[in-house]
Amino acid sequence: MTSPSETPAGRLVAVDIDAPPAAAAASFFSDERAVAIRDLLSENVFRPVGHAGAFRLSLSVSEGRLRLDIADQDGQAVAHQTVSLTPLRRVVKDYFLICDSYRKAKRAAQRAQIEAIDMGRRGLHDQGAEILREQLEGKVEIDFPTSRRLFTLVCSLRLQG
Repeated sequence: MTSPSETPAGRLVAVDIDAPPAAAAASFFSDERAVAIRDLLSENVFRPVGHAGAFRLSLSVSEGRLRLDIADQDGQAVAHQTVSLTPLRRVVKDYFLICDSYRKAKRAAQRAQIEAIDMGRRGLHDQGAEILREQLEGKVEIDFPTSRRLFTLVCSLRLQG
């Protein structure tokens, strides 16, 4: 582990999700959430506008809005941002549907069918990541891979409802 002085600026060093443990039926999303957090912590670009350093992020959903509570690496509050989830609703819904089809296809479909469904899933994932990135524009600078991983976490928060 790096010391605070060695931690690169403009990146996340911790991510917390305010979500209950996923139900057994949603284990796919629980697994996806764990992978997204692991990948996010290993490589990301995350710079709240007007702030420098390394950051801790806590994500939650309240009243149809995504809340990002941002602290410095020592846990001192830096900023909190909220963005509407309305622009993401259709993409998240479609993403859940295609993920369900993907899981079913992995059990019974041929490889070509699985690959076609997976391409659609990735396309929706990219679309959701781009919308999220647009929602955070002017608030938090993130790169596309970071946005993709955050979109995965937003999808996992949907399980609360």
